[in-house]
Parts: sequence; C-alpha cells; structure tokens
Amino acid sequence: MSGIAGSDATVPDDMGTPIPVDPRLLAEFNLPSYARRSTAVVGVVGTPEGGLGPRAFGAANGRFLQTLMRKMNAPVPSRWMSISLRQALASKVNTPAGLNGADFAAERAWLLVRMGESVVARAMVEAVDPDRYTPKMFQVAMQAALASGDPATVCPVASAGRKVSSERAWILAEAMCASMSGVPDEAGPLIRAARRQGAARGIDLLLAEKIVGTGSKGQGAVTIEWENVDRLTIWRYGLAMASGADIPAAMYATAAPHVQYWRAQSPRLTESARAPSAELAAAQGVLSSAALVDLFSKIESDGDQGAAELGVAQDLRAAYSDPNRDVRLTALRALWDEPKRPRGQYARLVLTARAATMIAPYRDAPDTDRLIASMLSAGLEAPALRWKGNLIRGTNGWGLLALVDTGAQISRSDVDTYRSRAVDMSGNKVKMLVAGLAGLQRMNASDSASLGNALSINFNLSNSWTRALRRAAEARQTGTVLLLAAAGMQTPNWGGVSPEALYEIVTALRMVGLDGQARMIAVEAVTRL
Repeated sequence: MSGIAGSDATVPDDMGTPIPVDPRLLAEFNLPSYARRSTAVVGVVGTPEGGLGPRAFGAANGRFLQTLMRKMNAPVPSRWMSISLRQALASKVNTPAGLNGADFAAERAWLLVRMGESVVARAMVEAVDPDRYTPKMFQVAMQAALASGDPATVCPVASAGRKVSSERAWILAEAMCASMSGVPDEAGPLIRAARRQGAARGIDLLLAEKIVGTGSKGQGAVTIEWENVDRLTIWRYGLAMASGADIPAAMYATAAPHVQYWRAQSPRLTESARAPSAELAAAQGVLSSAALVDLFSKIESDGDQGAAELGVAQDLRAAYSDPNRDVRLTALRALWDEPKRPRGQYARLVLTARAATMIAPYRDAPDTDRLIASMLSAGLEAPALRWKGNLIRGTNGWGLLALVDTGAQISRSDVDTYRSRAVDMSGNKVKMLVAGLAGLQRMNASDSASLGNALSINFNLSNSWTRALRRAAEARQTGTVLLLAAAGMQTPNWGGVSPEALYEIVTALRMVGLDGQARMIAVEAVTRL
C-alpha cells in the first residue's frame, strides 16, 4: 500500500503514481473558536480508558519519533507487542516540540493502518478538526477511509482535499461524495469529467462508478470483473467493501497481511465471511479473544449449515458448556489440532482462552501445556497460575508459568531440567525462556550470566537500537519505549526475533512499569517458537 512522505515531498497516490503535495493550499472552514480542538494534545484514548498519559513520549525528539513510525515494517510478529503499540499510538499524548500536531496524529494513524488497525486509525484521523488538516493528514485521511471500507468519511473534506492534493483519489472522491450525499445530478458530470481527465481507468474507475451508481439509487449499475486484475490495492479494497462488490479470495494473496485484518473488522460482511480473517486478526491482536468468541457464537446462533465455520462454532460451544470435562477437552483438542499453519494454531489458542479456564486443574492432565498457553494468549494469568501445583518441573507449561509468576525465583538447575525436556531441537525456545526470565529478573544475576554464556546469549549487546531503548526506558518515556521495542521486531515471524532483542524489550518494558506487557511478550515468544 502507498506510503506517506513529508508535506514538502511527493507521495504515491492510491493507484501508485507519485503526485506533488502543495503545503500552501489548505482548506478554509468556519468553525467557531470554542468548537475547535487543540492539536497540542491529540489522540483517541485517555488515561481513564487505558491510555498511556499525555507525557508518554516525554521530551523525545519529534523528528526521531516520526522517522521510527514511518519506517516501521508493520505488522510486527508479536500479538502482545501489537496490542501495546496500538495503545501507545492511540493514546492522547502531547505533541512533541517542533512538530505539527496534525502531522504527528497523521503519522500515528498511518502506522495504525499498516498494522491492520483500520478502525483506530480512522478514529485518530477524526480526532483532528478538518480546519487543522495538513497535506499529510489529507493523505492519511483517505488511506484510513479506504482501509475501513468507508470512503464517505472523507466527504466533509473532499473539496478541500482536492485543493491540497492532486492525488487522483480526491478527484473521484468529489463525484462519489456528491452521489452519497444525495446529489446525483452533480455526481454524474463529475465522474464523467474524471474519466475524461484520465483520473483512473479499468477497475479503479469502475469501482468509483459503482459507488456513484449506488449513491444514486442504483442508476448506472456497474458490474465488477476481477479476472484481469493483478493485485488488490487499498483503493480497490476500500471501494469494493463500500459498494458491496465481492473480492475473490485469491486477490487477498496479492495484498499485504494487514488487509485481512481490515477485512476482519468490516461490518459489511457476515460473520461467516469474516471468520477466517478474524482468526488471523485475533492472532495479531487486532481482535480480542472475547470478540472472536462473540463472532463464532453469532455463527452458531445463525445456524448456517453451509458455513465451514459452523463446526468450529459448535466445538467452541461444547468446550464452554458441556457438563462433561472429557467432552470439553475433546472439543478443545479438535479446535487446536485442526489448523496446519503456526499462525492458525496460535489463533485457536486465543479463541479458546476463556474456555480453557473452565477446566479445573488436575494432576497429569495430558493437555496442560496447551491449556496454560491458551489462557496466557489472552492474558489470563490468574486462572493459568492455578495449575502451578499440578505441573512437572521442566515442562513447557512450567516454563510459561515461571514467566508470569511474579513471586517465582528460577534457578539454573530448573532451566537445565527444562532444557533436558525441550523438544525444540534448535534450542530457540530455551533461549527465549532464558532471555525472558533474565529480563523479568526471575533469576539471580549469576545464573543469568551463566546461562547466557552456555547458550551464547549476549546480555550486554550494544548498538544504536539498544542504546536508544535503554535511554528511553531510563527517561521513563513509555511511548518511545514501545515504538523502539516494536522497531526491534522488524521481521515477519518470531523466528527472526533474537533472544537478545527479547531480553532488551522485556527489560525496557519492565523499567517503565509495563510489567504485564513484558510478561505476555516473553510468554508469547516461548509459546510461538
């Protein structure tokens, strides 16, 4: 999908063509002064709702923060890192010195779009008054509207957007907005003018015409054919969602992973249609465990016998409500064993997290490790810790609880037992456990150093990233720490995250008071390797 550059640069439009942005052209609005919101503090979530607080970025250099966000390869591999980063980006925070508040909000919204957080990204855009939009915010507003499948959200600024940007999307937006506003007499000439100007062609123009046709009560209905379309762009996705045009499943393979997360949040799709994307989104942290359970519950209540997801929904019901423990465990195993790919397997742990809490602890339970991993995938530490007295030292379940038990002190002999039982021949799982335990200070310094040497983990790694992360942690810049922590996970999966990086991330999060997030990221590392 297209990127965002500075306001004095060219940026790619939604169809891939570089276009200039003129910062001198800004829209004029007549909002009364009392109704205008300041951009000194911008965000969606305040402290009472779980935000990080206005000083989350402290005195961090604004240009540095912008560069971090702009260059971030999203999504990151960690569910819990994604959840924590969303919290930082959505928080109502002070605009760093030297930055325009709207530009800072736009940069955060654009990263949220790339993370798959289309709903939060749109809310971030809407947190800035239209009369304070900058060229960069106009660019991101269009991106967020398309990612959420709701181009109508840019209609209040469509005319101004066209003045600020020569991007072709704004030319077509005027026609679509005229139609959606119930003025088809204006929409027709505008779309014809856009066609003459070459604003778009092929499916990109047809989708815009379909929106215009829909807005004018079905006049000029357009049929969308995908056979010769090479890829799914944000423009094609957004307008297809808005117009009700079906996107072939094969097209999603041509798009980045975060498009599936946008799809999972689309209110225009049925629960059955959203289910495969929703599981992926839950594994990423875009959807919560509770939201995923609600989706499958709706599938079951609808009783759509043609939906492949109905079987999953029925197994989930049994896992929750069957009075027989063995039946509940059988249902859980069926859910866990079905997916063949690691991301799908982890998604099922997230799906079953609360159902797993309904299995009372007992000795020698054959599924203890997965029950504990499932509960912890959704952060359910207290129910998971009830199993502590029923575990064999050195099992995977034991290792996960060692990371979340704040009163535990783990010795080298404990870890050696874990190493002897580990089925991970590469040793990566063991290394991640040791890195997590060391970062959480579950071991004394001597044992940490000894195990670090034995496993070739460098707990004293020094580079520009580790130094920046440590400085931010020492300055208690929670938001900066989360941005830098995410920057340390620029890899498609957990296999690319080093134990040294995990140690630095867990240590920094603990130092700024994000102990829960630190524990969950360490647990996830061990679970997913």
